Amino acid sequence: MKSRVKLVEGMTFMAESGSGHAVVLDASPDIGGRNLGPRPMEMLLMGLGGCTSIDVMLILRKSREQVTDCVVELEAERAPTDPKVFTSIHLRYVVTGRGLDRNKVERAIKLSEEKYCSATAMLSGTATITHSLDLVEDGAVPADVAAV
Repeated sequence: MKSRVKLVEGMTFMAESGSGHAVVLDASPDIGGRNLGPRPMEMLLMGLGGCTSIDVMLILRKSREQVTDCVVELEAERAPTDPKVFTSIHLRYVVTGRGLDRNKVERAIKLSEEKYCSATAMLSGTATITHSLDLVEDGAVPADVAAV
């Protein structure tokens, strides 16, 4: 796996993946950034969400669960001093579908956390990682699901 991160200007960078995709990264304005893209630590948190989401969906599809939507909301706390690692991360899974089996969804989340998710394996070295699960019957959306 390869990646390349190149300075654009100021504190704005273009990050390119080995698979040919690019994303703008930027620093916060208080250290010279212009808020043109996510901070690197935000990308790390989003990567965790993406990694576990893919795991959970793969497992649930193999279990023939009828999932129509999967949202993972992440909230993290960081250490107050450098290197300001994540110290706690909470993942809220909101899984929507028809007749979902809660035990199968919980099992998929547990397998992701304990066996498959590389990001969880790395971040759990510094952070306490917890999760919660909301199951939603297809057609109903919980009012408190945060919009991004």
